[in-house]
Amino acid sequence: MSDKVVESKQYLHLVFGGELKDVQGVEFKDPHNLDIVGIYPSYAEAKKAWEEKARATIDDAEVRYFIVHIHRLLEPEEG
Repeated sequence: MSDKVVESKQYLHLVFGGELKDVQGVEFKDPHNLDIVGIYPSYAEAKKAWEEKARATIDDAEVRYFIVHIHRLLEPEEG
């Protein structure tokens, strides 16, 4: 058995949202005032944060939150 520590790859995810111009689209009314919830080291953590924000704004149909897979933007060839 080896004492070597195996490092797992980071898969960063951004959670953000705001008020949309149209609920059928993804264009924001005011991109300067987006709610940047945070950057998370796993999809599971990002999804938990996203769910909390989505639930908190459920009564405002024009507000949407999204998860962006930052790791896919940083290393697109690994997809």
